[in-house]
Amino acid sequence: MGVIRAIRGLADSASNPLPEGRLDDILRPEGENPLLEHGFLTTSTDVLLNWARTGSMWPMTFGLACCAVEMMHAGAARLDLDRYGVVFRPSPRQSDVMIVAGTLVNKMAPALRKVYDQMPDPKWVISMGSCANGGGYYHYSYAVVRGCDRVVPVDVYVPGCPPTAEALVYGILQLQKKIRRATNFGEQKTGLRNG
Repeated sequence: MGVIRAIRGLADSASNPLPEGRLDDILRPEGENPLLEHGFLTTSTDVLLNWARTGSMWPMTFGLACCAVEMMHAGAARLDLDRYGVVFRPSPRQSDVMIVAGTLVNKMAPALRKVYDQMPDPKWVISMGSCANGGGYYHYSYAVVRGCDRVVPVDVYVPGCPPTAEALVYGILQLQKKIRRATNFGEQKTGLRNG
């Protein structure tokens, strides 16, 4: 019985090594982990909500052209967006991030706005590629919207034609940083007048 416990202990220590010194924590890359130091944490509601939102971003794909192939590549096994908590959803009612990838034409603009309006709040938009950012190669065409920011508010722009999958991952990480800086309760306006 004692030998089996010793073997299990070796196996656990080999597969789950104990952290030494500072942890590689995404929220505190340079600091020490207060949970390991003191045994408890203190935080604000804003930090807690933003941490939960960055760890469970569910983008709705709105692939319109060749950039959508790179978006699919970002979700594949090599880059694996699941490790960042990013899981692609097929429905706008289940998603909080929209990735507009490709050329937005005038006929598609009302559909884009309708899908954006169906997303629950809070919601964010990533514009992926030159065509979605500003019309790109087809900028002077009569049928092309010169940037999806004319239809929906955009939070992060990912440049390129088409941008690489790594660039999209970087854009998602930038959106996570932006969400972490947001205030949910602290500085919200109530809409009530003093008087």
